[in-house]
Order: sequence, then structure tokens, then C-alpha cells
Amino acid sequence: MNKIGVFYGSTTGTTEDVARRIAEKLNVPHGDIHDASALTDALVKEYDVLVLGTSTWGAGELQDDWYDGIKVLKQADLSHKFVALFGCGDSDSYSDTFCDGIGILYEDLKATGCTFVGMTDTAGYTFDSSVAVVNGKFVGLPIDEVNEDSRTDERISQWVEELKKEIN
Repeated sequence: MNKIGVFYGSTTGTTEDVARRIAEKLNVPHGDIHDASALTDALVKEYDVLVLGTSTWGAGELQDDWYDGIKVLKQADLSHKFVALFGCGDSDSYSDTFCDGIGILYEDLKATGCTFVGMTDTAGYTFDSSVAVVNGKFVGLPIDEVNEDSRTDERISQWVEELKKEIN
């Protein structure tokens, strides 16, 4: 069984809440859920699977806690690790940068040799543009707690079931 670590960057608490909900469905103990600002190389080495979550801010920018965290990940050996991405965004007010934070994490980590898991079909989402869409799919799980909070539990459940298949 692969050991899973969940790391999140959250300013308002929404992404932290989603991270905890995902961790619960993956049976990840509380001690393996971390704020992205706490990322260290030693912590990264503890896990086989890294579940990384971020919100998107401003004109499609990464959440602040990730600026140092992403530096740690880019320097770590991720060649034998699975990486799953999720993020929170607002598909109505920020339809042209919806969940861009996921795409930024993906772009920053592409060259690390990790194996990305948890791609999500864009069907069922309403947005104009997102750098998180690659080859017609989101590179992780987008969550819109502002406009589509009634769909969050179902989206998390479906995503987690797919993750379990991909990482085992």
C-alpha cells in the first residue's frame, strides 16, 4: 500500500476543508495532512503519493503558501512518486482563469519525473479557459465551492475512487 501525504495551500480555509475531505475518503491519517508552507525534502521522502491542493488567486495565480513549497518539490526526487492535484476556483467570477493554480503546479512539476494521476474530464464544468486543461482534461480535480458546492462531495468521491485504481 502506498503511503499518501496531502498538502494544501489555503488562504480562506476552503482548500484546507477540501483537502481534509479528500484525505478522509483516502483514509489518510490527520498527521499526514500538511500545509504547503511546511513542505520539506524529508517530509516529501515519507510519501509514495503526494496529493497537492491549491486555490487560485487574482488573475490565475498560485496560492501564497505554494511559492516556497513548489521550490522544495522541484528539488526533490519525485521520479518514483505519484502526484495528484486538486484545486479550488470560481468558475463564474473567474471563468477565464478557472483553477489555474492546478495548472501552475502541473507545469512546475512536469520535469520532476513524477507520475501524474487523477486527470478529470471537463464535462460538467462551465468555464471559459484554464491552464489546468491539458489535452482536453483537467490535470487534477477542480472544485468550485462558490457556485457548485452541491457537486463537491460527488466530485471528490468519484475522483478518489479513480485515484485508488491509479495508485494501487
